[in-house]
Amino acid sequence: MKDLSILDLSNNQLYGKVPEELITKGSLTILRLSNNNFSGNVVPAILKANGLQNLYLDGNKFSGEVTNVDVSTFEFPNSLSDIDLSNNQLHGKLPRWIGNASFLLRLALSNNGFEGSIPMEFCNLNWLEFLDLSQNNLSGSIPSCFNPPNVKHVHLHGNRLRGPLSLAFYNSSSLVTVDLRGNNLTGSIPKWIDTLSSLSVLLLKDNHFHGKVPIQLCKLYSLSIIDLSQNMFSGPIPSCLGNLSLPMKEKESLATGFYLPFTEKDESTSIAMRKLERDINPYYPDSYLEEVIEFTTKSGFYSYEGNILAYMTGIDLSCNNLTGHIPPELGNLSEIYSLNLSHNKLMGVIPSSFSKLHQIESLDLSYNNLSGEIPNQLVELNSLEVFSVAHNNLSGSIPEPKAQYGTFIESSYEGNPFLCGTILHKSCSKPDAPSTRSNSLDDEGEDSLLDTYVFCVSFLVSYIVVVLTIFVVLYINPYWRSVWFSFIGKCITTCRYSTMANFLAYHIFRQCD
Repeated sequence: MKDLSILDLSNNQLYGKVPEELITKGSLTILRLSNNNFSGNVVPAILKANGLQNLYLDGNKFSGEVTNVDVSTFEFPNSLSDIDLSNNQLHGKLPRWIGNASFLLRLALSNNGFEGSIPMEFCNLNWLEFLDLSQNNLSGSIPSCFNPPNVKHVHLHGNRLRGPLSLAFYNSSSLVTVDLRGNNLTGSIPKWIDTLSSLSVLLLKDNHFHGKVPIQLCKLYSLSIIDLSQNMFSGPIPSCLGNLSLPMKEKESLATGFYLPFTEKDESTSIAMRKLERDINPYYPDSYLEEVIEFTTKSGFYSYEGNILAYMTGIDLSCNNLTGHIPPELGNLSEIYSLNLSHNKLMGVIPSSFSKLHQIESLDLSYNNLSGEIPNQLVELNSLEVFSVAHNNLSGSIPEPKAQYGTFIESSYEGNPFLCGTILHKSCSKPDAPSTRSNSLDDEGEDSLLDTYVFCVSFLVSYIVVVLTIFVVLYINPYWRSVWFSFIGKCITTCRYSTMANFLAYHIFRQCD
């Protein structure tokens, strides 16, 4: 079949090696053998086959290193523009010759065993739109020169990349997705982040970034998914994040399909014509490579691809060291579907403005230092599926268990000892006032009797001590004895009607009665 242009044998149980004759003696432009059990090496004959433009060998058992290919022999435009070798058993260094394939549009090498650093030659891929090197063992830093003018989607998650971002991606105005999750990247988010004017998805989860969340993020009006969780960000949440429009537009995804070859000799003209063809020809969509976004929401880890990306919006700032109050301005994010601020050091009250988050499905504010009551206005959130304010310092009654709030269980509120409500098996009614007053009076009466008894005992002891002291002095000293009896005689004569003695006797016996 020398005139065969497109061959798709994907999703079968084929095995063995790919016959070179399939490539060298045919006129294939698109070869898709995805998700089979093919094995062996990816031989140069396949990679440099004349006329082959889209090669999809993902989801097989190809092993070994990717053989070096002299791309200078490629005849443009009949040369590879899509290479997908993901989900195989390839290893070794990333092939440097790929950096010389300046006509490459899409490259996917994820889920293999590649190691070492990202070659500097990758900075020469001026037409590159899609790069996926995720889930390998890559190390070193991201080359500062890596900012191809046409790149849209970059996936580097699940490696061992380290160091700051420095100037990587700087001024890449075409960039739509940056996925750097699960690396060892350090430093802060660079202030030039606002030069990425088309950025829609920013995923920096599980790294070692620190510093404040920059206000420059607020200038990225295309942002719709932000994941900064599991880092060391500190300081307050920028209130200007509430100004993000979280656009409900279809993101620039890579849909399934192919495009026709052209015969132009000029490289830039030919690539432009290829792009034009895929845009205007409904029978030849873009590529078999798809843009997939992974995001944690509703207490689960989900993958979003295709048209669903048109509707997913979310912000995850959990597991950091953020402090201060939750900005009420976040209530302006009326189109957001997921908001996670858990496991921080946030304080203050839950903003009542959150009642305006009409589309929200997941709201997690757990493990903070929030106080005050849960706003009753939140019962208006009819789309809410997952809600948690657990382990804070909240008090008062939980919202009335109606509508969506009737579906939340005790774990949504646990760890708040001053919250009450039916779900928590704790009544919010106040104790009986008369009973409390009566107990208080009884306690006061008991205290009064005890004080009187102590006074009487101490007075009697003192009185006896004084009398005994006088008796001893008078018995020992004759002079003082004569003076004492003389004094007593005068008192009997002159003070017979004195009320002093009566007064003292009256009060003494009254206290001791």
